[in-house]
Parts: sequence; structure tokens; C-alpha cells
Amino acid sequence: MTTAAPGPDDPRRESVHLAMLFAVLYFVQGVGEPVAGLVAQPVRSILRSWGEDAATIAAFSAAVSIPWTLKPLYGLISDFVPFFGYRRKSYLLATGLLCAAGFLALFWFRPQPGNYAWFLMLLVVPTVAIAFSDVVVDALMIEKGQPRGLTGVFQSVQWAATYAAVLLTGVLGGYLSQHGLQYHGFLLCGVLGLVTVLMSWRYVDEERHGSAETFRDTLAALRQAARSPALLAVAGFLFLWSLDPLSTTLVYLQVTEEMGLSEQFFGWTLSILAAGCIAAAIGYGFVSRRFSMLTLAHAAIVLGAASQAMYWTMSGVKSAVVVHFFVGVTYMTALLIQLDLAARVCPPHAAATVFAVIMALTNLASSLGEWLGGSWYQRLLESSGGEVAFDAMVGLGTFAKLTCWALFFLVPARLSLGRLMPR
Repeated sequence: MTTAAPGPDDPRRESVHLAMLFAVLYFVQGVGEPVAGLVAQPVRSILRSWGEDAATIAAFSAAVSIPWTLKPLYGLISDFVPFFGYRRKSYLLATGLLCAAGFLALFWFRPQPGNYAWFLMLLVVPTVAIAFSDVVVDALMIEKGQPRGLTGVFQSVQWAATYAAVLLTGVLGGYLSQHGLQYHGFLLCGVLGLVTVLMSWRYVDEERHGSAETFRDTLAALRQAARSPALLAVAGFLFLWSLDPLSTTLVYLQVTEEMGLSEQFFGWTLSILAAGCIAAAIGYGFVSRRFSMLTLAHAAIVLGAASQAMYWTMSGVKSAVVVHFFVGVTYMTALLIQLDLAARVCPPHAAATVFAVIMALTNLASSLGEWLGGSWYQRLLESSGGEVAFDAMVGLGTFAKLTCWALFFLVPARLSLGRLMPR
């Protein structure tokens, strides 16, 4: 007996196409993001060639990143306002074209030394496009992944692609800056923006929406979300999990100052951490549908605490390499569980807004934790030295992750998470 090959409407085939779409879109976002992607180092190199100091370069980068703070606004627009009858596809096409236009303009109309306004404006255009498309892609992932029980799988594909981009951009960005080819990075990112347009046109399948109907259904979904015990439990869990005093900045200071290792070595540790994140993302795609979200939430707390405590064992070159790889594995697995939690509780009809708000809360908690951790570290550094200060922050970071268990004493939160089973 033979089995028929999957037809063009086969659900498995569509799921594969969606996974390809998410991988490409997230890879392009990882490469193209002006503050942290391929052009981040070339932009700093250009500004430095103009004679700017560190403070000016940092301020310029901060200004470029402002569009990322508006993600909930992009979610509201995508959820409430169909663009040519579509809530996702049209916005992905428009942001892809906008991204390409901004980067290609930077390549063809290169800003002259000192022309900060022109340089900033052209960089903000693709930043807005990438931040907006990030919100829309997340919403599409929820809409397509929830009915299939594939939110975890799609998240693993997305983040594996993101960290693959991290591995590439660090090396290639350095090469372009070293050899005076900074503007070629804008050309490459512009071409990749056009690739997202082609992928979205080919693989995003969406029904048309009427404006009045969309507004009514989205408003109802937002009201339901505000009263959802599961959503509130997940939002609280993610906020506590992200309130972490042990930041990359403190690890950087420990490696380069207290351990006396080079800047280049720290850069390599970030690549090693990214490799661990890729391994975790691939692995989570295989296990995400085997356990309830209550079990996975417990695992996220354990893995998050382990990812912090591992830094206590870092004492030299070899241990730093091993620690960063396993931190990448444990931290990314825990992060994917969090994102899967958020994706499973978001109402699909308001997915862009709700998911963006949850991510904004986690970013707020992360920034608050980094600020508190930096302040406490500095005080201990001045009174007790770097080793004591770093060990104390590792302890606080480990404890911060374990405090998430406080939520499990709340019966509604525990029951809500327990019902979130994979389909």
C-alpha cells in the first residue's frame, strides 16, 4: 500500500512553508536591525571616522533605537486597521519595501561627515520597518501556530534564525568596518528587505477583513484578554523572570577587568553563547509539544536559575567558554518557554497588540533589573572588590529567577498554566 504525497493544501506542507517564512523573516530582522545587526558596527565606524566620541556614538545609537519602544502602537495599528483588506500580509509587504528603501537610500545617497540629521533619518526608516514587521510576524505566528499547536516549534525556528544572524553579523560587520566597506552593509540589508517582500507575497495566506468587523472583533478580544487569568498569570511570570540584576554588562566587566581577558575573547564568548542559543532553539522545537505549560514553566525557572548560577564556576579561559555555551543553552530554552507561554495565551484576533504589550513589560523589567544590578554592583565594587561584587550579583540573579515560584502559590495562576496543554 502506498501513501499519497502531500498535496498543495496539505496542512504539513503549509506548516513547513510557514516555518520557512518565519526563519527568513527573523534572519533578515537579525541581520538588518540597525542597532544590533550587520550595520551596527559599520555605523559606529562611520561616526568614529567623523571624529565623534563615545558619548555621541552612544546617543546616536539610542536615538536610532527609539522606534522599538513603540511596538504596542504597531500592534494596535495592525490589529485594528486592515491595510488593503489585510491585517498582516499588507503590513509585511509595506515594511519590507520600507526597509529596503531606507537601506538602499543610505547606500546611494551617503550622508556627508557631520550630516547627522540625514544619517539618523535614513536609519530610523528601516528601524521602524523592522520593529513593525517584528510585531506583525509575532502576530502571524500566534494566529497560525495556535490552531496547529505549533507556537513552540515556530518560536524555535524564529530564534534559531535570529542567532544564526548574530553569528554572521558579528564577523561580517567587523570585516566591512575593517576594510572601509561600511556602506556595502546597507546595500546587503536593502537586498534582504526585498527578499522579505517576496517571501511574504508568496507564503502569507490571509483572508480579507472588513474595517468595521475587524474593529469590533479586535476590541472584544482585547476586553477578553484583560480579564483572562491565564494571560495575567503569564504576564506576571514573565515580568518577574525578566527582573534580573545580572546583565551582560556585568559579565563583560568580570571577563575583561577582573579576569584580565581580552576584548576579542569576550566577543568570542558572545559567539559561543549564540551557538548555545541555536542548539537550544533547535532542541525546543522537538520537546515543546510533549509537556504541559505548567511543567515547562517550572522548567523555565530551574533553567533560568541554572543559567545564572553557572557564572560562579567561571575562572579562566576554558571555563568561560564552557559556561557561555551552557548559559546559551539553558537561558534560551527558558526564554523560549516564556515566549511560548505568551504565544499560547494571546487571543489571535488581538495577537499583535497583546504580545507586543507583554514583550514591552518584559523589556521594562529587564531594564529595571539591569539598572538595579548596576547600582548594587558599583556599591559592592567600591567596598569589597570586583570578585565579591560579581559573585553577589550572580547570587541575586539566581534568587531573582527562583522568586518566580511565588506565582505558583496562586491557585488561579497554577490552574491557568496547567490548562495550557499542547494540541
